Amino acid sequence: MKICILGSGSSGNSIYIAVDGFSFLIDAGLSGSDLRRRLTSIGSSLSDIRAILISHEHHDHIRGLAVLCKKHAVPIYANRLTAAAIMEKGVPAQFLRFFKTGRDFPLGPVTVRPFPVPHDASDPVGFVVSEGDCRAGIATDLGCAPGDLAETLRGCRALVVESNHDRDLLNNGTRPLALKERIRGDRGHLSNETAAELLAGVASDDLRDIFLAHLSEECNRPEMARMSTERALRGAGFGHIAVRLTYADRVSDVVEYSPERSEACVVGEGMPCGEIVIADDN
Repeated sequence: MKICILGSGSSGNSIYIAVDGFSFLIDAGLSGSDLRRRLTSIGSSLSDIRAILISHEHHDHIRGLAVLCKKHAVPIYANRLTAAAIMEKGVPAQFLRFFKTGRDFPLGPVTVRPFPVPHDASDPVGFVVSEGDCRAGIATDLGCAPGDLAETLRGCRALVVESNHDRDLLNNGTRPLALKERIRGDRGHLSNETAAELLAGVASDDLRDIFLAHLSEECNRPEMARMSTERALRGAGFGHIAVRLTYADRVSDVVEYSPERSEACVVGEGMPCGEIVIADDN
């Protein structure tokens, strides 16, 4: 299983996953040209994409859907309420395939479990993607961490979880009060502190990589988000887990898990595509 966060933040979100030659996206919130360029940078292309899973209908998660539908006829998977919302925004119905939140469904060589998350959208979901015993969990837009979320994400090899804002930077910033209240509400976005607490509670010996997603440019700092999670992981006895950042303007590290071994291969940030190093699990 290969994972790369193509872009993450209020300007656009998209996650690339490939298993046994089957490539798909979770969300397509980047423009068609951005998706094309970023996929090319990791050795893939738009023509390789076989499906798109949609977490919810906000513009920063669906911006590129029209291009992918009309130019590449890519099927789009969503629950019915989300599908209805994106059809209202111009996505043609013939490309839609429906899943039921909470029920596993097959997608090529993987199994996908969509699970509910608290966010201010029609019927927002996160996903757990499984290839055998290799699982990746994605929860990138949620205002709080319900009690059953940790159980859903526990046992994953990789997690993509939002660490949106620092509470002090948000509270002391210049944004309108109504926006601040939306962000810090139970259907808004996770703070660094809440994300770190969730991740420390989810961590296990199986977990190898955490991608911190949806970092606010105004109300967060990458080093603050990473430090909060790393500190919490060390306190819980899981200092072996790599904490990786995601970016609005470029792709993240590319992590690939081989079923024959427990360690991950990583195309390091800033390294030429295709140059692989073995991540140290110790």
